[in-house]
Amino acid sequence: MKRQLEVADIFRAYGPVYRNNHKLPTRHLRAMRAIEICRTAELGGHIYKCDTCGAVSIAYNSCRNRHCPKCQSLDKERWIEARKKEVLPTHYFHVVFTAPEDVRPIALRNQEVVYSILFRAVAETLKELAKDPKRLGAQIGLIAVLHTWSQTLIDHPHVHCIVTGGGLSLDGERWISSKPKFFMPVKVLSKVFRGKFLDYLKQAYETGKLSFAGEIGELKEKKHFDELLNKLYGQSWHVYCKPPFKAAGKVVEYLSRYIHRVAISNERIVRLEQGRVTIKYRDYAEGNKIKEMTLDALEFIRRFLLHILPDQFVKIRYYGILSTRNRNTKLLKCKELFGVQLSETDEERLSWQELLEKLTGIDPTLCPHCKEGKLILFEVLGPESTRSPPL
Repeated sequence: MKRQLEVADIFRAYGPVYRNNHKLPTRHLRAMRAIEICRTAELGGHIYKCDTCGAVSIAYNSCRNRHCPKCQSLDKERWIEARKKEVLPTHYFHVVFTAPEDVRPIALRNQEVVYSILFRAVAETLKELAKDPKRLGAQIGLIAVLHTWSQTLIDHPHVHCIVTGGGLSLDGERWISSKPKFFMPVKVLSKVFRGKFLDYLKQAYETGKLSFAGEIGELKEKKHFDELLNKLYGQSWHVYCKPPFKAAGKVVEYLSRYIHRVAISNERIVRLEQGRVTIKYRDYAEGNKIKEMTLDALEFIRRFLLHILPDQFVKIRYYGILSTRNRNTKLLKCKELFGVQLSETDEERLSWQELLEKLTGIDPTLCPHCKEGKLILFEVLGPESTRSPPL
């Protein structure tokens, strides 16, 4: 079988040229380096030997970088196992908030500030509207995940939210359910979201937290920034609420599609020929039709790097009854109200071998040669380079 092309192949072939021609932030250089050497001898690894037939297998270490397409599977599965304990037996909604096109150039040059504003505006919109006695009058829970890309790798910041279809009453004594097929009018969500986002963006401008380089340099002048704000206030902001889940148990698996996703998976890379990369993408404008797009390899790298998040920036956030501070109080109260049996002890964390076997039914310690013996750690290989990529 022909080996699957990878982002790493493109970085190894054309990354040196790109780095020589561009002054890149340190986090971009680290991410590129990590992806290039992921699961290679350069990171070291482990030699395993079968205790029956003596066959030897080598497994190289992963880079563990959160932007690497090869390093998300087990993290995703561990996240799923942890979140399953928090799912309530109620319906859930998937709501998507998207920053308008005119905001995107500012977001690219001020990622930490603008993405933080995006999270804050989304969470406050949902929580405040839900607490309104005229609507739900309850404290909801939500998980929010930031994505910054479109199917063609263009900058397209948006937040996916999984929201409980109801919440804890404001007095904390009962569960209030929303309508099974209706969460809240998207026009109301859109207007409140727009107002909050632009208010926080204006505050960031007035306190000097935004920078305006390149093509948006004129926004340094208050006159032009105010003109942009007025234009944005006059637009309808896109908020999409998908139909509710039919089964609460499917919520976590559904959200896991979004949680540990990176800008592009290796499976979407079709060809790498003569300095050009062909990728598959889904055209939402034509009924999710799968198409192909060919980019110059250097342009592919540029687009991929648009989505390297600032160091330590948290892209998965929990709010309301699902927030860290409320998990052991309000969330437990909700479980009691639903009659959910509470676990007295935490389950032991599975090793990666145990987790893989649980997920796939395949024992990774079984010798692939004789199919009888067990692979025993024989030797630890040190990295060929003294520099290992950071997380």
